[in-house]
Amino acid sequence: MAEGFSGKCLCGAVHYESSADPQFIGQCHCIDCRKTSGTDHATHIAIPEDAFTVTGTLKFFDHPANSGNIVGRGFCPECGAPIYSRNSAMKGLVFVRASSLDDLEIAKPQVIVFASRAPSWRHLDPELPAYAEMPEKMPKAVSKPASS
Repeated sequence: MAEGFSGKCLCGAVHYESSADPQFIGQCHCIDCRKTSGTDHATHIAIPEDAFTVTGTLKFFDHPANSGNIVGRGFCPECGAPIYSRNSAMKGLVFVRASSLDDLEIAKPQVIVFASRAPSWRHLDPELPAYAEMPEKMPKAVSKPASS
């Protein structure tokens, strides 16, 4: 995979680039991810914040997670598309929403969190590590994400 990736919102007012490959990619079924994604989960790509640049204006909504950490979710104020989030307990990382990627193939999840909250009709990949809730510490990625 070539280092880095890019993406944008639905209307194109917000663009971003990462100069780094993902550190890990997680599929989350928590209530907040469900409500902010419009479906039963969200897929997040963790990258170093200093490797991430955004062009355009984002609006942020800060909300406490189950852990009590504050999660700030950035979205396009024009079209409402979620772009990325920050977690107060994970300084130095941003979590890009896979739904905003230019190339969705880089977003193959490596871990599933809050699997206990997935609906009965959601197929969870049995080959991925799955945690009923959020683990104390996110496991290191087993391998680099696949590229197209």
